[in-house]
This record gives sequence, structure tokens and C-alpha cells, in this order.
Amino acid sequence: MEANENTMKLRELLEDLKYEILSEGKAGLDTEVTDIVLDSRKAEHGCLFTCVKGAVVDGHKFAADVAKAGAGAIIVEDAIDLPAGTAPVVVKVPDSRYALACVSAAWFGHPAEKLTTIGITGTKGKTTTTYMVKAILENIGHKVGLIGTIEADTGSRTIPAANTTPESYLVQKYFAEMVENGCDSVVMEASSQGFMLHRTAGFTFDYGIFTNIEPDHIGPNEHRDFEHYLECKKMLLNQCRVGIVNRDDEHLAQILEGAGCQIETYGIGAPGSEPGSASNAAELVDPEHDLRAEDMELVSHPGYLGIKYHVKGMMDFPVEIDIPGKFSVYNSLTAIAICRHFGVSPEAITEALKDIHVKGRVELIKVSDDFALMIDYAHNAMALQSLLETLREYNPHRLVTVFGCGGNRARDRRFEMGEVSGRLADLTIITSDNPRNEDPQAIIDDIKVGIGKTDGKYVEIINRKDAMKYAIEHGEPGDIIICAGKGHETYQEINGVKYDMDERVLIKEILEELK
Repeated sequence: MEANENTMKLRELLEDLKYEILSEGKAGLDTEVTDIVLDSRKAEHGCLFTCVKGAVVDGHKFAADVAKAGAGAIIVEDAIDLPAGTAPVVVKVPDSRYALACVSAAWFGHPAEKLTTIGITGTKGKTTTTYMVKAILENIGHKVGLIGTIEADTGSRTIPAANTTPESYLVQKYFAEMVENGCDSVVMEASSQGFMLHRTAGFTFDYGIFTNIEPDHIGPNEHRDFEHYLECKKMLLNQCRVGIVNRDDEHLAQILEGAGCQIETYGIGAPGSEPGSASNAAELVDPEHDLRAEDMELVSHPGYLGIKYHVKGMMDFPVEIDIPGKFSVYNSLTAIAICRHFGVSPEAITEALKDIHVKGRVELIKVSDDFALMIDYAHNAMALQSLLETLREYNPHRLVTVFGCGGNRARDRRFEMGEVSGRLADLTIITSDNPRNEDPQAIIDDIKVGIGKTDGKYVEIINRKDAMKYAIEHGEPGDIIICAGKGHETYQEINGVKYDMDERVLIKEILEELK
């Protein structure tokens, strides 16, 4: 689906915005807009360009170039100087990113109104939960679009993701394509950055899900502190009709403060309990979880890890999933809480969940009848610690990690991941991730500094395939091997070049070589 093939009057595109006209141009609000352009280099006669202030580049710097190219209208936050001989309409708004979202929604005919929209935010669990929801709903005949960290699926094509939540224009374009392809609903990951940059503005989610929150994405060009991170994520609960919230999160009271939607809760705390520091929020929610998991039981046998539990509350049935760990209970319970609103039967839910596998998210790869191997996207200390602590509950013979760290990123992450692996794994195989423009050995040396703070054993093998081969070749009965950091990625970035590298392919090659 390309952009709107017809023209639209500028006044129609601005109908949901507060604005001031700085320059009337030739036709003012009756200007016929031929296209919406985000890249000034693609500006053409009659287009609308929005001057967005980015972290690196300010779009206002390109307003003159866009005007010379014949733009029909330019949206700005600050006044601009127009080159002689140009006459675009100049529209001033309080926030150009918000304006872009509203204009894009109008340009594509407000496609979100033709879909049941599900937005999922939180520090962890977004990706897995979106795929679980998609699988369950499609199991009963819905056609579901998806937007997330791995890809966007519009019902006719998949587009690799550059951002968890794409720019607002792309969100609306994908929605329109989904409608055209017969989708009746969409499930999407809504990141804190997405809210901060108004990428999800211009429509209201039917269901907004808040999975959990922990300190993350704090730093330059992200969030100044945890409070800002939380405030951005909380925006979802004022942009949805029904909010579904993890009642076990210790920040529950803060999450619910100021929420402007109907609230439902889920979790695995004891019925009627007040988990963590959320006890002072008791008056904000039901005295029990609306949906809860009880009787959790780890399931394991050689080469297999899973978990089962019983859903109680608004629904009542047993569940078993082929993804290990308590976080898998939360993810699946979240999906159930959403799909309950679609009238999905327990049988359809359990059938879909039994077969769910999410690329690069605790993805079990069959390599042996004696030990288990999985691929996971854990690429920071918090995620790696959560994963290793979860897998330790299965009482493996050994926990073995294979990981590296990305180049041209914060060095602290290397020390922290090294220390976590040294403390929680029985053997760490340090290797290369995306070295980018750094020396892979220098990155490995930093990881070793972290491991050096522990008694952990390690080996270092720069080539990632060789490192994985070493792990498989030296696997012992009862081991759990985790290849961490790459997850769904299918490339390795070295000196500015992305080379094909899919760990699933590498494992197949390794198994052939070991025959």
C-alpha cells in the first residue's frame, strides 16, 4: 500500500490539531496536498513536509530546500525563512511529532478505526506476548496484523523492524495496509520511545497492556531517569479504552495513578494479597487479580523445558507452554487476558499456546537428546540475569552461556554482563556479538573484567560460530546452553558492514560438521 493516491485539502489533514497559519501560501487551508514526506530529499511539488526536531538533526534546517522543491505545506514548531519565489503554506504547531501522527492518521483515512487495536508496553515480555496474542486469535479465524521489535506483518508482507515502534507515518501506513489486506485487528509493541516521540498518537487503542517496568533505556537520547521512563509508558493508559495491568508489579500504584481507562488486572500473586510496594494501591483495583495463574509447575525432560499452571478468576482452565520460566507464565497470562475479550474458548487458547515459538525469545533449538540449547535476545545484564535465574530453577547439570557485547555501546554493559554470567553460569564462552567499529578482542577483554569479579569459569573464542560449536561439542547430559544477545537478528555488523549470520543456520551447519 503506497501513500494516499488522491489529494487531500490541508484543512482535512489538520482537523485534529491546534495550529497557527504563519504563511497562507497561494491557497491557504484549501491547498491540495499530494503526499506526506518525511525525508526532505524526497520532497516534491504539492507535498506536505513536517519539520521534526530529532536527536541529531533538526528538520527546520531543511525547510528552505523543501520549499524550493515545491512543497505545498510545511508544518513547523519555529518560524522559518522562505526562499524567494516559493509559497508553501506554513503551519505552526506546539509539537511537530504529534502533528505528524495526526496528519498521517487523516491521510490514510483513520485506519485504526477499522481495526481492533491492541497496544502492549512494558520493560519485558512485549515481543513474546504479541506473538502469543496473534497465534491465539488466528487460531479462531481472526486475521491479525503485527508491529514490533522483530518485524511488521501487514497481512500480505513482513517488513524487518528498525524500531520497536515505527515512526507515526509508518504506523498509519501499516494500519491502512492491514485494512486493505482484510485484517480485523492488530497487536503492536508500544515502546516508551514511541510514546515520548508521539509515534502512537492520532488514535485510541481498544486494549492497552502494561506488562511490567524496571529501569531501562535511561541515558542520552533516551530517558533522563526512571520516573520519565515510567511516565512515558503510562501514556498508554490514557490512550486506550481498556487497560490490562500486571498487578504484581511493585510500581503498580504509580502505574495506575492518573489512568484514564477501565482497568483490569492479572498476575500470579495469592488471591487477595498485596504484592510488593503495590499494597497502597489496593483501593484502585479489585481485591483479587481479575485473572491469575495458580499451581505453577516446571516441566522438563532431556532437551525440553516448559511450564504449566491453572488459570483462575475470569477464566478457569489448565495451560502448558513449551517456553520455560515464570516470565512465560506472565506472558501467556497477559495474552489470555487480552484474548478473553475476543471470546476465545479455553480449548482454542491452550491449543495455540502449546505451539507458540517466538524467534529469538527463549527459543529452544533441538540439538541433542541429552541437553537443551536455546537462543535468546538477552543483551544486557538485567535480561541475562533474569534468564539465568529462571533456568537455574530447572536444576540443570550445568548452565553454559555463549555471548558477546555490541561495539560502540556503553562499556559498562560488558562489565555487568560478564559479572552476571560469571556469577550465575557454570561456564561462560565469551565471543563476538556486533563489534561494529571496535576490536572484538577489546570487547572480550572488557567482559573478562566483569567475570574476573567472580569465580566463574570461562573460555574465549572470538568467532561466534566456533564458540557455538565448542558449546555443542562439549555439551554434557543435563546441560542448558544459552546463546544470548543475537536473538532474532540475522546479521553480524563488523566495521560498518552487516554480514549474514543467523544462529539457527549456524547450528544446522555445526550439526552437519559434527556428524
